[in-house]
Amino acid sequence: MKSILYFCLAALFEISGCFSFWAWLREHKSGWWALPGAVGLVLFACLLTRVEASFAGRAYAAYGGIYIAASLCWLWAVEHTAPDRYDMLGACLCLVGMGVILFAPRG
Repeated sequence: MKSILYFCLAALFEISGCFSFWAWLREHKSGWWALPGAVGLVLFACLLTRVEASFAGRAYAAYGGIYIAASLCWLWAVEHTAPDRYDMLGACLCLVGMGVILFAPRG
């Protein structure tokens, strides 16, 4: 279950890091916005290495579900746009896929 915590923290730092670059390059904010973005992306990468998975590719694949759900939370909380039912359905499907990848018995 620590993996879920690491996934959630990684998602927070990846999304906020990428959003900093989005604000700088797409919304014409100051170039200083790139600095916390870079720090956030480094923290994201470090946190993702803490996940309890045998292979990096499997960890990244499982992380995708959390990332998608967290992105929709960001959409709602930061960008003040509520996800629609298709966003929610897609996120639920991805979280189920994440669970299969992460918790499947391996031989």
